[in-house]
Amino acid sequence: MQDAHILLPDMNTCLSSLPTTVSRLAYFAVFDGHGGARASRFAAEHLHHTLALKFPKETENLDKLVKKCLMDTFRQTDEDFLKKASSQKPVWKDGSTATCMLVVDDMVYVANLGDSRAVLCRMEEETLGGERKCVTLALSKEHNPTIYEERMRIQRAGGTVREGRVLGVLEVSRSLGDGQYKRVGVISTPDIRRCQLTPNDRFIILACDGLFKVFSAEEAVKYLLNVLQDGSADGQTEDEGQYETACQKLANEAVRRGCADNVTVILVSISF
Repeated sequence: MQDAHILLPDMNTCLSSLPTTVSRLAYFAVFDGHGGARASRFAAEHLHHTLALKFPKETENLDKLVKKCLMDTFRQTDEDFLKKASSQKPVWKDGSTATCMLVVDDMVYVANLGDSRAVLCRMEEETLGGERKCVTLALSKEHNPTIYEERMRIQRAGGTVREGRVLGVLEVSRSLGDGQYKRVGVISTPDIRRCQLTPNDRFIILACDGLFKVFSAEEAVKYLLNVLQDGSADGQTEDEGQYETACQKLANEAVRRGCADNVTVILVSISF
């Protein structure tokens, strides 16, 4: 098992003080390691502490400052891990994807590297028939070397893409760690997406590619909605672990469908 994850529904405790306009912070993240579990574990243990130290103190231009804080945090975490990795004998060659979700009041920021994903389930306004339709929104962007911009960067750095992998080996084009691939254009600069939550939002899935190898994002959302609906019919309330049950069932179903990879799923319920 090379995945790692972290759940901090209340991240306020990690900060000495919050900007006056911010009342609450939450943080959830999934890290999918390769070449070992050290990079994913390091990120799960350290990234949020760096984020807390760098979180903006002022409220002016908060959106811009939060994005800069996430960029700086990813760079710092990568540098810190590579420094530790290079001091080992033999040198650690681990790497990891990262999909991190920071909730600042009702605004969600997702910073990601690699192919772990974040997906939002939003219920549309009721239709004439009285049924509410579910819309699946992608909150992250995949980074693999078959994508044109990613491949061009790797080739400009002197690397090659063979059989959809960097140097024929690495499946992702951005990651934490992977010191031996930094010289061929594998970077730790995340994509950052922002989304304002609404009362129509039901939940967010954060999961590694083990889930999405056997589920499309839309299928995963529909599967969870069905499980949650069945739970309500059985009289189980959300407080009784309905979401935890649904999350477990989704991960188990991914394994049952023949996913040969690690499967880590975080299900974050949204309520106003």
